[in-house]
Amino acid sequence: MTDDTAPATPARLPAAGRVLLVATLAVVVATLLVDWRVPAAHRALLALDPGWVTGPAGLSMVVAGVVVLARRPGNRVGAVLGGFGLWWAVDGLAAAWLGYSTLSDPALPGATTAFTLFQRLGAGLLLALPMVLVLFPDGRWPRGRLGWAAGLAVAMSGLLSVLLLTVPSRIAQEASGSGALPEPLTRIDLDPVTLPLPDGLWSVLLRVAYLMIPVSLVPALVVVVGRHRRATGRTRAQLRWLLWAAAVDVLVMLTVSVLPAAATVGLTAAVAVTSAAVALAAVDPERFDVDRLLGNTVVAAVPVVVTVLLDLAVLGVTSWALGERAAQREVLVLAVVVAVCLWLPLRERLTRAVRRRMGAGQDPYDVVAGLARGLEDSRGSEAELLAVARAVSRAVRSPWVGVEVAQGDGRTLLVEHGSRPQETRGLPVSYRGEVVGHLLLPARGVAGRLRRADERLLTDVVRQAAAAARAARLADELQRSREALVTAVEDERRRLRRDLHDGLGPALAAVATRIDMARLVAGRDAAAADAALAAARTEVGEMLTEVRRLVHGLRPPALDDVGLLRALEQQAALVAPDVATTVHATGDLAALPAAVEVAAFRVAAEAMTNVGRHAAADTATIRLAASGDTLTLDVEDDGVGIPAGTLAGVGLVSLRERAAELGGTCEVGSNGRGTRIRARFPLTQRAQRTGDATPTSHPAPEEALP
Repeated sequence: MTDDTAPATPARLPAAGRVLLVATLAVVVATLLVDWRVPAAHRALLALDPGWVTGPAGLSMVVAGVVVLARRPGNRVGAVLGGFGLWWAVDGLAAAWLGYSTLSDPALPGATTAFTLFQRLGAGLLLALPMVLVLFPDGRWPRGRLGWAAGLAVAMSGLLSVLLLTVPSRIAQEASGSGALPEPLTRIDLDPVTLPLPDGLWSVLLRVAYLMIPVSLVPALVVVVGRHRRATGRTRAQLRWLLWAAAVDVLVMLTVSVLPAAATVGLTAAVAVTSAAVALAAVDPERFDVDRLLGNTVVAAVPVVVTVLLDLAVLGVTSWALGERAAQREVLVLAVVVAVCLWLPLRERLTRAVRRRMGAGQDPYDVVAGLARGLEDSRGSEAELLAVARAVSRAVRSPWVGVEVAQGDGRTLLVEHGSRPQETRGLPVSYRGEVVGHLLLPARGVAGRLRRADERLLTDVVRQAAAAARAARLADELQRSREALVTAVEDERRRLRRDLHDGLGPALAAVATRIDMARLVAGRDAAAADAALAAARTEVGEMLTEVRRLVHGLRPPALDDVGLLRALEQQAALVAPDVATTVHATGDLAALPAAVEVAAFRVAAEAMTNVGRHAAADTATIRLAASGDTLTLDVEDDGVGIPAGTLAGVGLVSLRERAAELGGTCEVGSNGRGTRIRARFPLTQRAQRTGDATPTSHPAPEEALP
């Protein structure tokens, strides 16, 4: 027995399936040829429908059975469909041959066999429905109490076919309500095998057998309902297809009751739809959204029922009240108007009620539109993400949904809707090719195993979820960046004020005092005046050094004196004198924005400081490449590298922060021997406008997305 939870095997038609299909086609063609030779008057005398009318229904069953046998080998549902489909076609051929063979007197050979197949064994076709119901969807006989119910359904349905094998024909004819046997049938042997039971007993047994046909569906439906209650995931979706087929069959029967002339077409359509639904459910139940299809079918069927009932009620009441004074056409128009007036206001409410009752998912447009409204009404990133979680919960009917978004500072923001289960699974939320978070769903249950239709709907919703997550992150990070920028500017001003007030201010005052002293004593004591001026000169030199320090903190002077390339060579020689460092550059470095130039220098300087202190390297290489709208900086060494699992220190964190200030990135990894640091800076107007005013002592938080 195959495992129906596994993916379907490739569609390869087995030999038995090919034989079954060819045999059924041959029987249908033979039935058409025989029916063509039987006059309509003779068929009416025998009360026989053309045999070919059962051919399409039988052929649809065979095709469905062959598909199941090809895609799910070993599933008995396929064998049941194929076998009963061939039987149905043979039953039509027997009816056609019975009509043709009784044209002659005596009847042609095979007339008795045709009668036995059509009249006596034909009732066995009623076994198809309960057999499919109890074996569906995996072809296994149910166990326990459901197994007993399945056996009862098959036994009750097969009772009539067993009795018809041995009951006298005249008694069977009377029990069916067809009257006396037609004269042409009296020319053949209708009772090759009968049991000598009293006529009264036969009549009672046949009445019970006919009653058992509809009653047999009750235990069969018990089996279906029992399986549906226990089912989850794929099996539940398969049983939903069976419910959809039942809804279509009910709709067809109602239509046939109103239009009896369409009985043949209705029967064929019902059998074909049911067979197709069973085959699709057994092979690939998740290809289409059966819940929405089931809800739409029920919603479509309700107007038919409501209209018919209202029309009948209006016709009955009007005829009773007005009698012959009202014309039939006027009464019919009145019935239609009343039905429409009553139905239209109830349609929307009934549609929502049916979808909710059937468990059907929302329409994709409604889900996305509802999400858009929820995002518009939300205030703050957490509220926006909660709106996403609610929309996804409604879309896939999940009792719990979580949205997890990574923050720029390394933390994770988690928003949940519903009660969290013990086991969950995450779907990555991507935005412009980068994972910005995860959508969390229950690992088990109906929502834990999404159908393809659900996954397509979820993909559309997740796109908006990604945009919302991205917007939420950027909004929070923008606010933090603004706060950090304001704080950095104020800190920079405070530092400059402190340095000028506490350092240069007193020093300048001391120099002024010494100059004044030199002026006072210059006439009396030239040596003292000279000493005062010498001290003033020393203090001025110290002030110049302090000014250079302050200027260097704002922008390294070497960048303006010798350029970025030579400045990096000097800095490498200063911080890593024992490492042979080479600097290479490609592209136009002279046109770099000032902020990018400073950031690249400081990242390279910090990287070379780490090389000199920790790498134990012999050589290092600094590469600068200005290409298009990006400056790429690579710093590599042949040292000991960074051991796996080492936490990033302040230096490495500052590298990433300096790159993130300008919207760039910085990666630290291995080059196969030592360490490689690669930083990328965007050469955009934004960076150019930043210029020298970009604060560097208090960098803004790292931006997670480019």
